[in-house]
Amino acid sequence: MLVYGLLRCYHGSRISCCDVVKLANILRTGKTEKVHLQPDPFLNELTSMFEKSTETGSVWVTLKRSSLKSKVQRNKMKTAGSPIEYRCLVRATDGKKTIATSVGMKDHQRFQASYATILKAHMTALKKRERKDKKKAVETDKKEGDSKKKPKV
Repeated sequence: MLVYGLLRCYHGSRISCCDVVKLANILRTGKTEKVHLQPDPFLNELTSMFEKSTETGSVWVTLKRSSLKSKVQRNKMKTAGSPIEYRCLVRATDGKKTIATSVGMKDHQRFQASYATILKAHMTALKKRERKDKKKAVETDKKEGDSKKKPKV
């Protein structure tokens, strides 16, 4: 009942049962729904996600080719002969909050440059790999391979 009262005050009008269920799930799990943003606000929000997760936590980013149309609509466009404009769907989540954006061909270069800058700036928490162990392993493999070969006569 409390949830219904909060939603009624927030919306100022009648709400559906679906809205109540969504809010109850958010309150119960602590997870929010996906937020679809424009590319620039998405990059700002991604930066804040990276900053929040510097000490503990992770941020997952996925990129996917998408036409933002259903399969039926794409099939109709193919039969009609009209070209399908594909976009890049970018999603990011830290486990609690999920954000997404869609980038077209015109904005792709600018978005990719900004995204790369953000990634480079926040890759400081990565652990450096130990190169000495790998070099020694490669050297020992080479020595073992040389001893097994027979000299040509």
